[in-house]
Amino acid sequence: MKDLSGEDFVKLFDTTYGSQETLQGYATKGTVKDIRGDFVMVDVGLKSEGRIPLKEFGASVPSVGDIIDVFVERYESREGTAVLSYAKARVEKAWKELEKIVAEGIDPEGTIIEVVRGGYTVDINGVFAFMPSSQVDHKPVRDAKTMIGLKDKFRVLKMDALRTNAIVSRRAIQADAIAAQQAEAMKNISLGAIVEGTVKNITDYGVFVDLGGIDGLLHVTDLSWKRINHPREIVHVGEKIKVKVIQFDPESHRISLGAKQLEEDPWEKASKAFTVGDTVSGKITSLAEYGAFVDLGNNIEGLIHMSELSWTNKNIHPSKVLQNGQEVQVVVVGIDQDKRRISLGYKQLQPNPWKEFAESHKVGDVITGPIKNTTEFGVFVALTSDLDGMIHISDLSWNKLDEEELKKFVRGQEVTAKILDINPEKERITLGIKQLTENSSNAGAAIKKGAVVCGTVAEITPEELILTLPDDNRGTIRRTDLSRVKSEQDTSKFNVGDSIEASVVSVDGKEVKLSVRALQVTLEKQAVKEFSNEADSGSVLGDILGAAIENSKK
Repeated sequence: MKDLSGEDFVKLFDTTYGSQETLQGYATKGTVKDIRGDFVMVDVGLKSEGRIPLKEFGASVPSVGDIIDVFVERYESREGTAVLSYAKARVEKAWKELEKIVAEGIDPEGTIIEVVRGGYTVDINGVFAFMPSSQVDHKPVRDAKTMIGLKDKFRVLKMDALRTNAIVSRRAIQADAIAAQQAEAMKNISLGAIVEGTVKNITDYGVFVDLGGIDGLLHVTDLSWKRINHPREIVHVGEKIKVKVIQFDPESHRISLGAKQLEEDPWEKASKAFTVGDTVSGKITSLAEYGAFVDLGNNIEGLIHMSELSWTNKNIHPSKVLQNGQEVQVVVVGIDQDKRRISLGYKQLQPNPWKEFAESHKVGDVITGPIKNTTEFGVFVALTSDLDGMIHISDLSWNKLDEEELKKFVRGQEVTAKILDINPEKERITLGIKQLTENSSNAGAAIKKGAVVCGTVAEITPEELILTLPDDNRGTIRRTDLSRVKSEQDTSKFNVGDSIEASVVSVDGKEVKLSVRALQVTLEKQAVKEFSNEADSGSVLGDILGAAIENSKK
């Protein structure tokens, strides 16, 4: 489109009168002659005045005599009556100014005037440009209407002169500003540098700190030497904090920060401040399913594991014993400097019922109590309000070692038994019922080859176990005779005082060679025989063997 002066326009009209298409599409200047109804009458030098809809002027209605920019839309008669446009003339002028500014590399100013589908309309000095929603800000905008009326600079991404429309971006301007800030901030960032920043955002795993145009992550584990549940316990958004750069990647701009690194590591003195066996004071800071955390002062925390809360209840929940904020005395039971852990004990300062029982009872005493529980391997008998003793299935009867004998005992039943072993360290009391009577099947008879005997482990070596047998006999079990399963042929899996049942392999005076493996073989053969007798004619050998092996395992 061409921009003509009034005089040039008249000459063009005179030379081309009658060819209306030639004159259409030109911008010129005109003088306001009159305002009639909804139109403004403008003289552009033609034989008759042209008209412009009054609404195109909006609130800025011109006065008679004003010289304004107009655009020739079309002609309505051969007399030269023209339909003019003030808005298009403004756009034409604004478009040329915009092209000039963009060519010079300048970002024009504009105003967001409305929300449209997919974005916004931006008024840039009369040019109505489109800005996609993704280009309005570098941060997500929750309510698009809040952006209406915003004045700022915009980057022109695309221009279409034919359609006189443009696509602009505000985010691109921000990106340049952020990049400049980051470049400036990076000058002060180096590994080990101590910088000040502002808490920008807080998450469960850490804190994002604005270092002046670039963000760093302060992980929750680097906030404090003491354990915290959430970063909000220490910092809040907008707070100024000092941090140390502990990791830095200049290329990706990844920065890891630390706050606790600005303080002395309390664990460097922990090994001197605490010794295993010490009794110390502290305050319960939090309770977990597995234990209670205790503040020992100087940013040091210890853990009372649930197994260290009670002598008799290994699975008690900490809340049943302790409360948050409670002042307690505890015993240091372990220090792991590498893992930065202190293990504490609470039960150690309470009376030990196992030791009290050992002081008031001895092996061989006969006691009576109710059955508290039955399992597949034996019976538990209540000895006191806190302690139980166990009768192994092998100590129920001299003659019967199967589950049928175990079924005779039920919960709540009063039983009398002999104390076979008291071990306060292992918190175990072993009882026996069959020991109340003589072994009628072997009474007075010497130990013979093939017999099944029960002995107590007296000595352990890598290659064999040495057992104490009845009548002062001594038995030995080689490592390879401990089980048919090779992985179970390990003497380190046994402890002094354990009871073991085995078959007699050979007898030489008081020396008896024993084998658990031989006993397992015998029991398995017996089980196969019993199941074979009980099986009906429809059973197959595989079914019998499978059931027999399962029974022998039990």
